[in-house]
Amino acid sequence: MTSQSLRIAVVGTGNVSTGNYLPILRDEKDVVLGVCDRNAERAQEAAKTFGGEYLASLEAVAKWNPTSVIVTTNETVRFEVVMELLRLGVKRIFCEKPLVAKNGQANVTEEDFHNAKKMLETAKQKGCLVAMNFNYRSFDQTLAAKRIAEERNFGKLIQAAGQVHFACWSHCIDLIHHFGGEVEELSAVTGLIDRHGQGGILAPDVAASFRLAGGAVGTIIGTAGMGWQHPLFELIFTFENGRVHMRDIDGDLEVLDTAKRTQERYSMVRDASRWDHYGASFRKAIPAYLESIRKNTEPPVSGLDGLRELQVEAALKRSIAEKRTVIVQKELPLL
Repeated sequence: MTSQSLRIAVVGTGNVSTGNYLPILRDEKDVVLGVCDRNAERAQEAAKTFGGEYLASLEAVAKWNPTSVIVTTNETVRFEVVMELLRLGVKRIFCEKPLVAKNGQANVTEEDFHNAKKMLETAKQKGCLVAMNFNYRSFDQTLAAKRIAEERNFGKLIQAAGQVHFACWSHCIDLIHHFGGEVEELSAVTGLIDRHGQGGILAPDVAASFRLAGGAVGTIIGTAGMGWQHPLFELIFTFENGRVHMRDIDGDLEVLDTAKRTQERYSMVRDASRWDHYGASFRKAIPAYLESIRKNTEPPVSGLDGLRELQVEAALKRSIAEKRTVIVQKELPLL
């Protein structure tokens, strides 16, 4: 360990952590790992496998003096974990998505939004910088779509449309923010039948129309009823001078360029699976976060980005419950 080492503590050693975080962190030459989990045996095994130090409690994590704590616990307990880390004086925290979801990511409530807001307000008071992992921003097709729209001067976003499996729901809400800015107004309805989805998801379909801060309008449909073998999401962003259409984790990117009068298709290589591409996004997102620490700059994805996503989910629930349009920034203000 050198004076320039990054002391990264990982809290939570489930499948996401051992499959997508710890292997990447282990390979970063200036990272010193600490590992914590309420299941001591699992944490000790992860520490042994990935070359980290076992930390028996959150108090032990704080005393270890981490540069940053990466919280990959289940979202149902993330609020309590992060609030305790803040109480203990941790100065950087990186959370898996969603930021908070007491009843699971398929059943986000308005209370989750308010708890996440409390979390970020407390972090600000304590001088802690909170970051998020919305790794869909790191997919090849997302990076290409953003670059093409900017390089070719596609102009302002005017429309957005999405059809999304709930497994990708929070990510796709974030991508709408990423391309178009905050949601200002939203109106939503829900289906009458609960649908079963992969991963034990049980929820009715949701459909929403919205207006973004820059003036663009859009629609999004969420469902657990899509076949897992089909594209898990489709997002279409229409600009003044072009359009990009993204399909699934490993699907094609279609670009319509008004000035060039072309319809272009960018395909991923076919020797990699959907989950290879999913894993590759972590290998871009996590090093990018570490680099922001090294350079002492703002993280690529902030805690505020996570709060914006929950703001939309809270607005959806309020609109459905009260059968009306929600003026999002007025009724559910951010920090």
